[in-house]
Amino acid sequence: AAVSDPHEIANVLGVGGIEFMIDNSAQVPFNFIFGAPSCVPATSFETAGASITADDIDKLFRNGKVTYLSEMMNFPGVIHHNPDVMAKIEVARKYDKPADGHAPGLSGEALRQYAAAGISTDHECSALEEAEEKIRLGMKILIREGSAAKNFDALYPLIEKYPDRVMFCTDDFHPDDLLRGHINTLLAKGITKELDLFSLLRAATLNPVRHYRIDQGLLQTDDPADFIVVDNLKYFTVLQSFLRGICLYDRVGEEVDLAGILRKDSPKAAGGGRGFPNRFGASKINVSDLQVIAAASQMKLMQVFDGDLFTKQVFCDVQKFVPVTSDIDGDILKIAVLNRYHPAKPAVAFVRGFGLKRGALASTVAHDSHHIVAVGCDDDSIVTVINHIIDMKGGLAAYCDQQLIDLKLDIAGLMSSASGEEVAQVYGQLNRAASRMGSTLTSPFMALSFMALLVIPELKLSDKGLFDVNRFGWTGLFTDA
Repeated sequence: AAVSDPHEIANVLGVGGIEFMIDNSAQVPFNFIFGAPSCVPATSFETAGASITADDIDKLFRNGKVTYLSEMMNFPGVIHHNPDVMAKIEVARKYDKPADGHAPGLSGEALRQYAAAGISTDHECSALEEAEEKIRLGMKILIREGSAAKNFDALYPLIEKYPDRVMFCTDDFHPDDLLRGHINTLLAKGITKELDLFSLLRAATLNPVRHYRIDQGLLQTDDPADFIVVDNLKYFTVLQSFLRGICLYDRVGEEVDLAGILRKDSPKAAGGGRGFPNRFGASKINVSDLQVIAAASQMKLMQVFDGDLFTKQVFCDVQKFVPVTSDIDGDILKIAVLNRYHPAKPAVAFVRGFGLKRGALASTVAHDSHHIVAVGCDDDSIVTVINHIIDMKGGLAAYCDQQLIDLKLDIAGLMSSASGEEVAQVYGQLNRAASRMGSTLTSPFMALSFMALLVIPELKLSDKGLFDVNRFGWTGLFTDA
């Protein structure tokens, strides 16, 4: 089973996107536990593709389509008792459903208020002290080990110290990484840390089943026979997967009913072959749309760190009243966010840390409103890659030396209808292309996808402009020293 938050597609398509996920998931033998997205849109400082209200969430719970309230990212709204935010939490309380949290770096009185509102988990902890403070306030910690954010090494002591308060998650995981394993890889990593086997198993299985009140998975009398068989209790390589007593995957290759269906079959369009849902209304741009004139003698930069979703606000000197371009030697690159839903001019800023020496990257996986986000070494490359994304109506692309590599995401500009293996292969090609272009990041496309997420500090870029997350408001690109 997988506990899954469909708020990405909900940000693009609203409740219709959630219902598509639910209907489409019913076509495969697997247990999907979906949540009701609590923050669509994530903030009011970006152009939203959709909006989900407390009434929408109430209807989803009432119809039995979702089983928990997905991560409440608007922690300032909780702390300041925003009526719309509190109404959504109250709906979860009304139906006695758990509410997931999102509170990076939150502590002290603000954290106390956040937890007291009924938020029961957090997956954004990057330090042990932060996690323990949240546990003391009654929250449970989801230790995240994704493709970009990796917190296991910092947080693994929690597993034995608080065995009933810890779970695992990935939260943004590359398709090529997923083929190498999922939660089982965290168990193997825990064994290398000499952690207690049963504390690890509890975090992976029992704790999420109990917390999310999942109806399967404990292998007790009258439970469905949902289980996996692994090679040993050191590497946890999956040999077989069973659902309701039927073997769905057999690594050894024996012929069994529905063998390998979860890995080999592509999703089918819901609704009798009408195609996959999407929403795309962006208009193409030209080089003049990216021009930036320095309004002061210093410019703010978004400093990116490998393996971290946080950015830092730093400064560089610029020549006043002249156009500012990328400084490749100084690793200062232009970044742009273009509204995907309506014709508009791009918002433009500058970022340090991607390391590109030529070309440009772009993606419509841009949390949370999923506009087009692009970073590049020159305006021509940025325009080329953005306009190619528009032609595809969503996807990922790398452009360098007149060559384009792309991955079309035909489901809401977020997912592909191709098989997992096919997507992983192309995704690997994109990452290798970014590396050849000079990127020093482990996961450049994953890092790019978070440059527009306005709820993780410190400096981010929305389709409307540069945003100071700490102040939770707009900020200018330039300032006088």
